[in-house]
Amino acid sequence: MKKTSKVSAESAAQRITERIRELGDWRGERLTQIRALIHEADPDVVEEWKWMGTPVWSHDGIVCTGESYKQVVKLTFAEGASLRDPKKLFNSSLEGNVRRAIDLREHDRLDGPAFGALFREAVAYNREHPPKRPRHGR
Repeated sequence: MKKTSKVSAESAAQRITERIRELGDWRGERLTQIRALIHEADPDVVEEWKWMGTPVWSHDGIVCTGESYKQVVKLTFAEGASLRDPKKLFNSSLEGNVRRAIDLREHDRLDGPAFGALFREAVAYNREHPPKRPRHGR
């Protein structure tokens, strides 16, 4: 059985802040913007730190992760395939049956209101579809 370390919500938030600071470029700025949009969309969101350094935002289960790569910031929605996406924000991992992602490159623009609506829809989906086994987060 794999050991997983529990990270407190306060510690997770601090680690996310440190990651943003460490990036020190457009990716950190983009994660800061996304983080603000997430907290605006859902003030009760729980920040987590998982999988050896991935920011995770949860509410009644994982809503999305925020990974940073050299050329892209990737926001992967855990249940993205089940969400309506009228503004076509999802542009990656479109072939999967469960997850969907938004890949943002340096000069891409993110529609803040549409992202907030998508995030709230993901939280509602989590509430309406409780897990068969316990999930972490709210």
